[in-house]
Amino acid sequence: MPRHSRHVGQALKFIAPEVQPPIPWQRVLSSQGTISSRGAGTSGADRQREALEAEGIEVTVGRTGDMRVNLGTYGWFPAVGTIDVGVDIPEEDGEAGEDEGGD
Repeated sequence: MPRHSRHVGQALKFIAPEVQPPIPWQRVLSSQGTISSRGAGTSGADRQREALEAEGIEVTVGRTGDMRVNLGTYGWFPAVGTIDVGVDIPEEDGEAGEDEGGD
């Protein structure tokens, strides 16, 4: 959902910790691989970094203090059509350019 990252963050914020299977909230990053700040005086970004590092994900800290994951190394980019999104897509009745019968 492009441009709806705040909705995702809010939804994750209200998920009960005992939900099974657990939701991997720590894997939600910006499109540039950065961990979003939760504001001054909060520890959410550090908790996210710690959770990612516990999974073996390398998190680097930039000059400005931004925490970043290399999406080229750790990103998940499935090929189109290889994941179930819960919506049935009707298959086409033939390939483009194929003669539909008749002479």
